[in-house]
Amino acid sequence: KFLTPGRIVIILQGRYAGHKAVVVKVHEKGTNEKNFPHAVVAGVDKYPLKVTKAMGKRKVSKRSKVKPFVKIVNLVHLLPTRYEFESIKLKHIVSAKSLDPEARRFTRRVVQKKFEERYRAGKQAWFFTPLKF
Repeated sequence: KFLTPGRIVIILQGRYAGHKAVVVKVHEKGTNEKNFPHAVVAGVDKYPLKVTKAMGKRKVSKRSKVKPFVKIVNLVHLLPTRYEFESIKLKHIVSAKSLDPEARRFTRRVVQKKFEERYRAGKQAWFFTPLKF
């Protein structure tokens, strides 16, 4: 209900605990393979580093890289935020088929391009900063 596609969430458990992610698709009743409520999320594994005016173009481009992850997460392990990722179409990129081990690498690359475009445009700046705790 409140976990709609595009909602930014924080992952609470597992390898990516404390990382921000975007909900791509929600299965509140579960599926045949996964019989629990879950969501497909695309998130930031490695956040971009700080950039200053004194840095050259090459250093800025290296420090502006975003390493994404694509994962299925139990809804219990997600903390919804008030923020939403607007006007990005991850639903067409990330699907159940794209989570297969062979296709996941390609999916991650495409998500990385989308995230980096978003970061360079200066939109959703909060999403691309690590949580302070």
